[in-house]
Amino acid sequence: MTVSITDVARAAGVSASTVSRALRGREGVSEEVRARIEIVAASLGYTASRSASTLASGRTFTIGVVAPYVGRWFFGKVLDGAEQVLSAAGYDVLLYNLGSREARKRFFARMPARKRVDAVLSLLIPDGEESAALRSLGVPLATTVGGARPGFTVVGIDDRSGATQAVRHLVNLGHRRIGMISGAGGPQQWTTPGERRQAYLDVLAEAGIEHDPALEADGDFTVRGGERAMTELLAAVRPPTAVFAQSDEMAMGALRALRMHRLTAPDDVSVIGFDDHELAEVLGLTTVAQPVAEQGAQAARLLLRQLADPNAEPPAYQQIPIRLALRETTAPPSPRGPQ
Repeated sequence: MTVSITDVARAAGVSASTVSRALRGREGVSEEVRARIEIVAASLGYTASRSASTLASGRTFTIGVVAPYVGRWFFGKVLDGAEQVLSAAGYDVLLYNLGSREARKRFFARMPARKRVDAVLSLLIPDGEESAALRSLGVPLATTVGGARPGFTVVGIDDRSGATQAVRHLVNLGHRRIGMISGAGGPQQWTTPGERRQAYLDVLAEAGIEHDPALEADGDFTVRGGERAMTELLAAVRPPTAVFAQSDEMAMGALRALRMHRLTAPDDVSVIGFDDHELAEVLGLTTVAQPVAEQGAQAARLLLRQLADPNAEPPAYQQIPIRLALRETTAPPSPRGPQ
């Protein structure tokens, strides 16, 4: 037999509305009465109806996630971190995968998330019109990519600082011919490749090293792209003695290309990545470590905090610390390296 909220109210000696407020964490119920109602509800095996709670509160208990990719490691890790926090809080996740220009255009034209979600976590950087469309939903908004923007709570890292640490590490080891594997294959409006490239150029200039365009190659932010880019760099008239890959996946591809050419890191070419992928430690990859899943988890916590207290001013930007993880793929240049 199904236990109703009326049964709980009768057993606890209070009204049904008091039971509803107590079990939903609303004000107007003393802690003593709330505790008694929770004990009674548990003893009777009462489970609140999600549909009834939705009608009473106006909430959908669903968080929309807008993503440019779901199959790529970075975005999958952010989504996983966010989902764990939201699920523990009783929220469902509604995923909108905008992997193509057509899907993205269709989403922002129709805004299917309207009245279906209580908040939105965006894993893409919207342009001006897209940002306005998301703000028109009238729900809390958060993102884990890009810098601060109006109407959004942004959780992220300092890409330029991280890339600066990576390239300076190679310079400090004594390298003068430093290549870079970047990624043009990121989502639209993505600022990360540009920020990391600018740091690369700045450190070279700071060290008095002339920039050689032949030492840059596009790796598409994939393992296969990193392998292709490293092969291109090795074919240069004067190959690099060290390479900064803007992601660990591209760095892994670079290591595979070295093996294919019977070369090793760091004896022939030093390689440093960015992310601290789960396999980075296994491969001994020196990298810039960023807590990817934690960025998604923290963005989810901030959205839940806004939903719990709509009048509180949410932080515009929250920066997550990063660090240089020194492992085995970087060392001073070797005479046996590619000439």
